[in-house]
Amino acid sequence: MRKVLNLGEGGALAAFVIPILLVVVALPLVFVVLQAIFPDLGSGSLAAPFSQVAETFGDPEIAGWTLNTVLLGVSVVIGASLFAIPLGVLRGLFRVPLAELWDLLFLVPFTIPPYIAALGWIMTLQPGGYVQQLLGFNLGPFLFSFWGVVFAMTLNVFPVVYFAVSRTVASIGGRYLEAARVSGASPMRAFWRVTLPLATPAIAACQLLVFAMAIEEFGTPAVLAARSGFLVLVTGVERKLSDYPIDLPGAALLSTLLVVLAMGAFALQSWVVNRRDYRTVGGKQARIDRRDLGPWTAPVVLGFSVAAFLGAVVPVAAVILTASTRTISGGLNPDNFSLDHFAQVVANRGGAMDALETSLSLGVVAALATGVIGTLTAYIVVRHKGPVSRLLDFLTLIPNTIPGIVVAVGLILAWTQPWLPITPYNTIVVLVLAYCCLLLPYPVRYANAALRQIGPSLEEAARVNGAKARVAFVRILVPLIAPSMIAAMLLVFAVAARELVATILLAPIGTKTVALFIWRQFEQGSVGLGMAMSSFAIAITMVIPILVTLWTRKREGGLLE
Repeated sequence: MRKVLNLGEGGALAAFVIPILLVVVALPLVFVVLQAIFPDLGSGSLAAPFSQVAETFGDPEIAGWTLNTVLLGVSVVIGASLFAIPLGVLRGLFRVPLAELWDLLFLVPFTIPPYIAALGWIMTLQPGGYVQQLLGFNLGPFLFSFWGVVFAMTLNVFPVVYFAVSRTVASIGGRYLEAARVSGASPMRAFWRVTLPLATPAIAACQLLVFAMAIEEFGTPAVLAARSGFLVLVTGVERKLSDYPIDLPGAALLSTLLVVLAMGAFALQSWVVNRRDYRTVGGKQARIDRRDLGPWTAPVVLGFSVAAFLGAVVPVAAVILTASTRTISGGLNPDNFSLDHFAQVVANRGGAMDALETSLSLGVVAALATGVIGTLTAYIVVRHKGPVSRLLDFLTLIPNTIPGIVVAVGLILAWTQPWLPITPYNTIVVLVLAYCCLLLPYPVRYANAALRQIGPSLEEAARVNGAKARVAFVRILVPLIAPSMIAAMLLVFAVAARELVATILLAPIGTKTVALFIWRQFEQGSVGLGMAMSSFAIAITMVIPILVTLWTRKREGGLLE
């Protein structure tokens, strides 16, 4: 450790970054574990370790919540895979008409906050909803059930699988399939024996991400399935923290169980990827040579159209339609359409504009903080190999496997200890800490990838010419990785500006954010006003990634095939 920390500028950076990561990332998880072990930790006592375990896990509801969580996660993974893998393979291997348009539309469901998409589906499929008004049948019983939750969550996360599969299959290329065909393999056999094994690591990685997203999602199960009695661990944790008497040890134990499930999924993914080694031996990236669809063009376009309609058009249209009607009972009557709710948001009714301003400010602060920390961390990991760099790499990977509600519980436990002389709890700072913990992996991964493409020779040349290490870093590396970092920071901004679950648990009394405003409007029955604010949230989360994508492609020399 001493040898690594004596690396001059690298050691100084590590000494600066490590305490920040320990506070932002490690501290919440440590206190979740400590609270699970010591039930009286909140009062400063380490007495009676593990005494709450039997009582908590002896509750028959916990077993049901755990089973529901696993069942939901696995079902969403299966649904997203069945929905997105065929589309991704087609996009990667064939010339799909309007391919760039489908890619753009498939970004939409991923950028819509899940709880807003769920609210959009409620307005569409509930009794008296838009489907019943237009087509005459009621799909409410389906929506407010387990399969309704799976349906809504699948449509929200399938782009994760689609983009991973399409890019991976395209990079593999079709020439290996052609080689297999020449050797006598049928098209299906060539796909199963060549393309699919080579794409397995990417598929397994995105399925792990989908599972983690499904088991940590709070809004969709809360608004769709809770009324039918289908509860999961996330809603159970929220109940233990919101219902009197507050059960901190129980919440910590359930949070620990969520972490175990996420880690188990990570271990399973590693086993799937590593049990066999599939790779090409040429060392060159395959030339992208997509083939024509021929007579399958119309069915494929129809399939992409259905996916885009269900994933992007329906939820967005439902939100905008609801925001544009005076009353829900008035339905799609032309006389019922109005911009009153949008005007009320702009007029700051209920603190709407205050909430928007707070969310935008929090997003900016989180983006700047994670951008700086992520760049410095990635620089140490890439340029200075050793125990410290491995520790930093591990710390920045942890948030990928920790559900957001666990981070929130950990921050509550860490910063409400009676012996602390000062605490950020019940201030806006605790929200920044939560967002930084949850979203730090994005800038770190982006910066890591960008730095690996830049050899150390540029820095060495600057040092030879008398520049100090920090000057070379600021004047050479930062400008070169700036495009990647700006893209990552804009993504952090978009996600932080509409984050829900950590905000519900951590927001100080009187604080208003976009997510809290929307949630509370629906609780109070002001659906139209909530949907108007949802429209603003969708605009923020849709426009920013689209602008980032177009800007990045413009820098790369135009739109790519």
